[in-house]
Amino acid sequence: MSQDLASNPSLVSRPCPVCGGSSSTERFKKQTLRIVGCDACSMVFADPIEKGWADGSYYDQLSGPFYLSQAKLEGDYATPRFARELRLFRRFCTGGTVLDVGCSTGAFLYQLGARFPGDYETMGIDVAGPALDHAASRGIRVLRESYLDTPISDGSLSAVTFWAVMEHLENPGHFLAKTARLLKPNGVCFLLVPNYRSLAVRLLGQKYRYIFPQHVNYFSRSTLRRFVSGQSSLTPVLETSMHFNPLVIAQDWRGRGEFVADRDRAELLKRTTAYKQSKAMMPLKAVLAGVEALLGSIQLADNCVMVLRKSGEAIGSRLSRDDSVGREVIAKQMLAQAEE
Repeated sequence: MSQDLASNPSLVSRPCPVCGGSSSTERFKKQTLRIVGCDACSMVFADPIEKGWADGSYYDQLSGPFYLSQAKLEGDYATPRFARELRLFRRFCTGGTVLDVGCSTGAFLYQLGARFPGDYETMGIDVAGPALDHAASRGIRVLRESYLDTPISDGSLSAVTFWAVMEHLENPGHFLAKTARLLKPNGVCFLLVPNYRSLAVRLLGQKYRYIFPQHVNYFSRSTLRRFVSGQSSLTPVLETSMHFNPLVIAQDWRGRGEFVADRDRAELLKRTTAYKQSKAMMPLKAVLAGVEALLGSIQLADNCVMVLRKSGEAIGSRLSRDDSVGREVIAKQMLAQAEE
């Protein structure tokens, strides 16, 4: 790896994003992407990574061709897109000040406001300028700065969301520490990351499309637990797994294991959303919802999800009691989608 760093000054070497360990073993290479496993805690991550992914500058460049493509916007702003996340969010936060980190074009906050008007004061933060322009055009209050540098007052937020964000960050622990400071007592943090131990990854291995340069961290249930344990003021109150897209497995199974173009990923999102909205697909939706609920119950769905509550008075149920209840609720919610 030292030769790669010497020959390519745009690469940045990094320690383990979970435990900070400096010793790792290469797991595999996928074209230019080198995936390693931490020798101390088994976290899987990319090392080295491009400076553009480390400092976030590449995301500003992606805003136009990907985030603002018609297919991506149609998929993100369609009603089914954040249905699971909204149900989960509403269960743990029924009002207050909400910050969506990595908000992109603002679709989650837009749907949160549309579904529960007047219940929340919302803000989105990102470093992707054109994407934020679109969010602002949809009425979303946006912060155009790094989350780590934002001057938001400590103890002022009711909820902070990271929907598919932590996998993109060079130092995700810094973001979680910042969140612990910004949350009010009993405030809630929502984490959703791709599940490196999902059924899709087990079947596809390196061919899985979401093993690609934008993703520099590959969490499993166990490594996500280790990651959040570094913040003693944040207590896990729910742990589950959600989302399942068999179309991704079908396409990647037939593919050659190359990186999937942003355009093709956006088109699949649009296509999947159209299927979810089709009345003719209702029987199949019910079957897929049942499969997703089953996979979620055994932590094999596409994404790992964790809800953390900041310590305070009447903190409520801890993970040991709430986890099984939470999984049952999420499973019922998944099945209910087939009736929408």
